[in-house]
Amino acid sequence: MAAPPILLLPPSEGKRPGGTDPLRQSVKASFPELDPHRLIVASALKAAMGHHEASRSKLLGVKGKALAAATETNLSVHQAPTMPAIDRYTGVLYDALDVGSLSTRDRKRLSKQVLIFSGLWGVLRPDDLIPDYKLKMGASLPPVGKLAPGWKHPVTDAISRLTTDAIVWDLLPKEHDAAWVPPSPGSTTGAPLSILTVKFLDEQKRAKGAPRTFTTVNHWNKLLKGALVRHVLATGADEPDALGKFTHPEGYRYDATLTETHKGRVIIAMVRPQR
Repeated sequence: MAAPPILLLPPSEGKRPGGTDPLRQSVKASFPELDPHRLIVASALKAAMGHHEASRSKLLGVKGKALAAATETNLSVHQAPTMPAIDRYTGVLYDALDVGSLSTRDRKRLSKQVLIFSGLWGVLRPDDLIPDYKLKMGASLPPVGKLAPGWKHPVTDAISRLTTDAIVWDLLPKEHDAAWVPPSPGSTTGAPLSILTVKFLDEQKRAKGAPRTFTTVNHWNKLLKGALVRHVLATGADEPDALGKFTHPEGYRYDATLTETHKGRVIIAMVRPQR
């Protein structure tokens, strides 16, 4: 029997505050081999919270009251109460995933098959206990530097036992996708069987006989990916054609004619017909 597909997801900017689980310093996340680099990043983040306001604002991407709250949150990251990562993240993708409504079977699949990339933690499993925090993967954190390149080799090595000879759904935005560097599928030992990504397109109106034209969807991207994750968990979809029966409520459907392979990755086209 083929191994179930692995899904790579970003975290979210939105996070649920508080928590009722043990303090961060007393719990361990998955992939303990990442702990040394996690400590380096967390210590650098805490130190950066002592810098002047303009520096903190540039690092965290917020201002005013939001900056003050984020600073306080980051200063207590090692002492703060925790909750599972899948509950902590509350952004559009996670709202669409709606973990609370998953079946017991699909919730178990989520725990085993989903990996969440994070600027602070490197990579997490959904049930890992984490505190509230504020740090983007695309940030440059003194003296660590840009986070994604720093995580690239540790994260790739840490998840290789899961991605080797596996179908991988890479649903990461560019800044998070830069935090791993797998061998090209089929190129060598240790490579995934296939890496599937997805693009969402809106078909534009056209004159009779004119070629089809499309615009790439940005606004709905996270919502659409959340719905796609639910479909993959429910069906075990591990190839483009497996999305033939997937229809998003917004009307996006799999289009084999626009699906392509680029640099060893299969880029699956989900298209909403012109309205």
